[in-house]
Amino acid sequence: MTDARDALIAAARDAASRAYAPYSGYHVGAALLLDNGDVVTGANVENASYGLTLCAETAAIAKIANEGWIDRLAEVAIVGGRPDGDALIGSEPVHPCGRCRQILNEAAERSRADIWVHCASGDGTSIATYRLSELLPAAFGPKDLGLITD
Repeated sequence: MTDARDALIAAARDAASRAYAPYSGYHVGAALLLDNGDVVTGANVENASYGLTLCAETAAIAKIANEGWIDRLAEVAIVGGRPDGDALIGSEPVHPCGRCRQILNEAAERSRADIWVHCASGDGTSIATYRLSELLPAAFGPKDLGLITD
């Protein structure tokens, strides 16, 4: 898993370089691995009306939903930190916020998978890996509405 995880984290780091974060100055990138091996990325997009800000994970999930791939999510990596030239700084892994955990859960349930979530620090020195069910236990999703049955 390490090589695939590291490649996914690198894609998330690259996405973070394209974040639009003029208010917080904190760049986040997300990379989604689909079941066919494709990688789709997203970066945070801030807005002067803070509530309209899009997290990186939400931007990436919106991309796969718009392509009709919401049921193909296999894994996700998230990287965050403050930009310093071409690098990101920060030694603590960034974790998905509650909203993003719920957004990820929707795609994970549609994909019928308890996906791996790799959380990495901006400087690349620290990585924490979880199953989504660890980050969002007892999640509410499509299965609760009877939209997914086993």
